[in-house]
Amino acid sequence: MTLHLYLAGPDVFRPEPIAHGEALKALCAEFGFIGLYPLDNAIASQADGPATAAEIYRQNIALIDSADAVLANVIDFRGHEPDSGTCFEIGYAIARGKDVWCYHVPAAPLLAQVPNTNGNDADGWAVEDFGLPRNLMIACSCHLVVGDVRACLERMRAHYA
Repeated sequence: MTLHLYLAGPDVFRPEPIAHGEALKALCAEFGFIGLYPLDNAIASQADGPATAAEIYRQNIALIDSADAVLANVIDFRGHEPDSGTCFEIGYAIARGKDVWCYHVPAAPLLAQVPNTNGNDADGWAVEDFGLPRNLMIACSCHLVVGDVRACLERMRAHYA
């Protein structure tokens, strides 16, 4: 059985998101998987922004539901944490009982990634310190891969062989 992978991540915000999605799907195929990219969805014209957003949400949820697992890019996005939409998709997939594989995971623990003084960031908020490279809710629920998407797909192929 060929596994279908929902391709989560901030990649839809890249300057050339469709071309990047096609490259991701081709890489998935190289490893024997079928990639499902959010921009594969055909979004019908909506009356306004919120209606369009709701349609994108509905279709992405349907795409996650149709997938066997999720391949998530958890690169730092606009700060020291992964994209919030990607985090939602990860949580949704976990709740649906799907495996989630994360790539672009830093090799260092979170405390070493976020500038801090005695464990508190510049605003005085505590920086999580469990020795994990991502927030514990992601680190304890997902397969984490230090490296790029190719490294993650290699681990996935070995895991599912």
